Amino acid sequence: MTNVSRRKICVVTTSRAEFGLLRGLLNSIRTDADLRLQVIVSGMHLAPQFGLTVREIESEGVKIDRKIDLRLTGGSGATNAKSVALGIAAFADALNDLQPAIIVLLGDRFELLAPAIAALMLQIPIAHIHGGELSEGAIDDSIRHAITKMASLHFAATEAYRRRILQMGESSDRVFNFGAPGLDQIHDSALMNRTELEKEIGLSFKEPVALVTFHPATRTAGSASAQAGSLVAAIRASGLKAVFTMANADAEGAAINAYLQSVCAAEPHRFKWFPHLGHRRYLSSLKHSAVMVGNSSSGLTEAPSFRLPVVNIGDRQRGRVRAANVIDVPCTRDAILKGIKRAVSARFRSSLRGMRNPYDRFHDGRASERIKNVLRDTDFGGEFLKKRFYDFK
Repeated sequence: MTNVSRRKICVVTTSRAEFGLLRGLLNSIRTDADLRLQVIVSGMHLAPQFGLTVREIESEGVKIDRKIDLRLTGGSGATNAKSVALGIAAFADALNDLQPAIIVLLGDRFELLAPAIAALMLQIPIAHIHGGELSEGAIDDSIRHAITKMASLHFAATEAYRRRILQMGESSDRVFNFGAPGLDQIHDSALMNRTELEKEIGLSFKEPVALVTFHPATRTAGSASAQAGSLVAAIRASGLKAVFTMANADAEGAAINAYLQSVCAAEPHRFKWFPHLGHRRYLSSLKHSAVMVGNSSSGLTEAPSFRLPVVNIGDRQRGRVRAANVIDVPCTRDAILKGIKRAVSARFRSSLRGMRNPYDRFHDGRASERIKNVLRDTDFGGEFLKKRFYDFK
């Protein structure tokens, strides 16, 4: 391919966590002379209550081609459904104007249904990253699989996930396992030392600190506030300090955020609230914290690279590949507390020596480059968009 007519690759980002995982791919596309990067920013990035993280994207010099406001609140399933409806129309207009060769979607956020449906109707190929995974406690599971069936290229994060995509009838020559691209930044980033992080966070890390992220379990509606209460009760009983990050825009996420923010405001000497840490502070927190507590996928994909113990609460992440650092517990005060005590014990921490991250296949920080090369070199002409079902053998 020559750069006379550069192939346009459109990457959609809707959340702070997702942008961090896409950062390496964005840079790899942007620096390839045969490609032209297009970026659409939407979802939580544009919502003030979620930290207006679009400013982080802009501060890194990423050119944004479109901003699509979905008017997210994180209040209920009904409001989120309306956000998707709003997004389908807006993404249809944006993609029709930008005319990319392919769009790239990562993960399973409900907001991604909007660009996926719009691209499908416009006959624009979709590349999907992190398909084939399971998270049985959240509607993300169904969303992820739906996007897989709409997508024409698939980039799985482990071999188990690649095989699962094949079981869904996708062609083996369209499904790749390069590992999780978000781990590239761990290889590339200069992280903060403990003193630098303490200044940024406002807590001493000489005593154990827990990094806490807790999202709604959207298959268990109406339980978010009670679950967050059990989590906080366990953290208090453990004696640990804690850094709390914001829940996402899922239904009941707003209730969790309001509660945790009030807890941190009442005990600022011990608990700190951060709507958005930013990727460098977040990765540095993974490096220096004693334990991660909550139900974020980051505990399964990124924390293993730091051999950080993780107390994974409830069934939101049930079904995902786990390393030895993960301790699964039900969402009760006593179970979470027991998990924390085990996680911070010298015996458990010593058991993680030599552990490798199952999501980091090549351990060289080049997953994003490998994905970019497939996006650049694949022929999208002819019958590329025609989907056949391949029986699993």
